[in-house]
Amino acid sequence: MSCQVVSGEQVLHCYAMDRQQDRLCLQFLWDFVAAKQPLINSPFFPVLFSFTAYMAFCLPYIALDFFSTRLPNLRKYKIQPQNYPTLGMMVPCIIQSAYHHVVWIFPVTFLHWYWKPVNLPVIAPELPEVLLQVVICLLLFDFEYFLWHLLHHRVPWLYKTFHKVHHKHISTFALTTQYSSVWELLSLGFFAAINPLLLGCHPLTEMIFFLVNIWLSVEDHSGYDLPWSTHRLVPFGWYGGAPHHDLHHLKFKSNYAPYFTHWDRLFGTFTESHSS
Repeated sequence: MSCQVVSGEQVLHCYAMDRQQDRLCLQFLWDFVAAKQPLINSPFFPVLFSFTAYMAFCLPYIALDFFSTRLPNLRKYKIQPQNYPTLGMMVPCIIQSAYHHVVWIFPVTFLHWYWKPVNLPVIAPELPEVLLQVVICLLLFDFEYFLWHLLHHRVPWLYKTFHKVHHKHISTFALTTQYSSVWELLSLGFFAAINPLLLGCHPLTEMIFFLVNIWLSVEDHSGYDLPWSTHRLVPFGWYGGAPHHDLHHLKFKSNYAPYFTHWDRLFGTFTESHSS
């Protein structure tokens, strides 16, 4: 909102109006979400939300894998154009993800639902607050997974026991995002869940962070370097994206951070991708 400041009262009034507008930006969205409270309060909601979002974000890349083998204009965006996933490679990934969600993720989220019932506030968060907390959650997750990832590569027993399964595919595709051991899946789920809790995030902020985190993870494993990919939108090479992570699966010994590049640069584990 634009206004001329002529007194202390008007400054406060302007500030209050701006905050109200920030909140109104998301209030309509939050009212829509809160209207689904019976679904959100269900013990089945977290696992349905997670799996549905994951598969929905994978679908565009599955379509790309299908069409880019036939259309040269799409093939140029494939990071490893000599390698394409087959149906025989995709189906086990889907089956394993569904199995993990039902057998492992659902019991954990059910216990959380039992111990801490969902209470939805009436008021939506302010937009700047949401943006800031989502970025902080991503930075925290990036740091936590960097340490976890580095440790599970540097300790042979940890790699062979828990992380090796995720490296089955040297050329990644979207559905390999969650192709991992139960320990890895639960560890990353814990990191994703604990950060909004530590920051005291609004439930809407938490949902937005989960969606952004799932999307970025899928994009990392997509195997495509598209003109609108996240690493092309973030300046100064701060964000690695799909080329950064694809190189990790190809070379194994560098680029351990999932999203940003600063930890790999600081620890000397950064390798420049050809697409950077």
